[in-house]
Amino acid sequence: MSTKIKGSEFPLAKIFSSDFDYNIPSFQRPYSWTEDQTRELFNDLHDFYVEESSEEQYFLGSIVLVKEDDKPHSEVIDGQQRLTTLTILLAALTSRLTGDNRADFKNYIIEPGRASQGIVPKPRLQLRKVDNPFFCTYVQEMQFDKLFGLNPDMLPTEAQQNILLNAKLLMDLLVANFASEAELVRFGAFLVQRCLLIVVSTPTEQSAFRIFSVMNNRGMDLLVTDIIKADVIGAITPDSRQQDYNEKWESLEIQLGRSGFNDLFGHIRMIRMKAKAKKSLQEEFYKFVLPAITCPIAIDFIDNTLEPFANAYDIISSSHYAGAEDVNNILRWLNRIDNSDWLPVAMLYYVKHKDNAVLLQRFFSKLERLAAYMRISSTDVTHRIDRYAKVLADLENPAVADFGPSIELSAAEIQDFLTRLGSDVYKMTSNKRNYLVLRLDSFVSDGSAYYDSKLLTIEHVLPQTVAPGSQWEKDWPDPVEREKWLHKLGNILPLSKRKNSQAQNYEFPVKKEKYFKTKGVSSFALTTQVLNYTTWTPAIVQKRQSELIEICKKKWDLIL
Repeated sequence: MSTKIKGSEFPLAKIFSSDFDYNIPSFQRPYSWTEDQTRELFNDLHDFYVEESSEEQYFLGSIVLVKEDDKPHSEVIDGQQRLTTLTILLAALTSRLTGDNRADFKNYIIEPGRASQGIVPKPRLQLRKVDNPFFCTYVQEMQFDKLFGLNPDMLPTEAQQNILLNAKLLMDLLVANFASEAELVRFGAFLVQRCLLIVVSTPTEQSAFRIFSVMNNRGMDLLVTDIIKADVIGAITPDSRQQDYNEKWESLEIQLGRSGFNDLFGHIRMIRMKAKAKKSLQEEFYKFVLPAITCPIAIDFIDNTLEPFANAYDIISSSHYAGAEDVNNILRWLNRIDNSDWLPVAMLYYVKHKDNAVLLQRFFSKLERLAAYMRISSTDVTHRIDRYAKVLADLENPAVADFGPSIELSAAEIQDFLTRLGSDVYKMTSNKRNYLVLRLDSFVSDGSAYYDSKLLTIEHVLPQTVAPGSQWEKDWPDPVEREKWLHKLGNILPLSKRKNSQAQNYEFPVKKEKYFKTKGVSSFALTTQVLNYTTWTPAIVQKRQSELIEICKKKWDLIL
């Protein structure tokens, strides 16, 4: 058996062919891509398909497999999320085709089998055992009508919920963007012919994990900074000056770490380009940041772009602004947002006003409000970047007063924000829900609380299941009213402990003493509030809901 590591570039037509039989090992994490990531993938594919010539190819990244030469069986060590999402996309597209077109594209989802070659019919991708029957039945067999009739909240695993939601999203996007079957076929042909994956394969699991570790910890894409460095430092003369600037460059790289340094270049590209990346970082960096590299330009770039933005990135990402804790407090909340799209805006403003703590505090507060709104409203990455690009343009426009209009929330956005705050917050995805509840807790504590717990659960006070004859049933006799308030802000609170299914249904006094207290006193202001009540009735929850919404309105300045 060969022990060589192989890397080859294949179009999706080859990726989803008889050459590969993908299996997700049981030790892998579940399918976890959300609608945000799925929408971003589709938008990127669609934008490239519309804008680029028919000769351009789209690179989807790489996958790592345990696979022997000339044998299709492939254990997926890295690439499960992309392979699964691409299968959902191809299945959704195929389900909208008819006749020969449908039969053609179905081959990319299910191996039709060839008896003469000993190939049996089977799906090309098998997920983990717990989710594979669901995936096969509804996606690979294309029973989308039945899938969309299911309630995602009732599905047994988060992976199945993600499969359903992403399938619905991709189906809606296909319907919205392609009016005819001919258009769908052309888009499908683009997917299978011009979209590429790099397959890195090795026959041993140990070797595959080593490849996966190197690719994720060192990162192939990080080498783009080395290429730019060679061009920039190489342009500086004389040699003695070149050495000085080489040391400055390497000092900044050490300061941020190799990964952070690579991220810095992406943020600088955004500041200059003010648009979502469409090509490689190297290509766009040379086009928008360094279109020409001479000795004066190279020196100016290091002194007046690289160094100040590196320092800004370091201070902002570490929330370590000297002498102004109010600024650091806002930065800590910005760093809790589960994307970094806001960072270029923060970096640019910091570079311009780093010595004015009052201005920084005002600006970062508005930026956190905008970032929080876009996160809680599930604004997709394309629209987020478009909005931040407008903020960047305002900041660089000398004719624009103060911070500019783009960082402010419109009346419609404020109303939408308030509507979402009043909705069933518990049903939000965990990252959005946790941010919102903890941010509200910080408002209630007037900013004095500091959150560093690695374990956080959001719990109901009124339980989701009310036992017949319990005090809960007496205090909440109307099931409709229970359902109305169950998942609202007024009835949930944060805890730094694991869920306890038994404790969740305790009567209120017992639940409060045994479950809501942590070593005698809760670490969360919202939870401490609840401990002060002796009963928990609809009137109390309704009053608490109104009070919490008012606090959010005041602290986030959500005034219409």
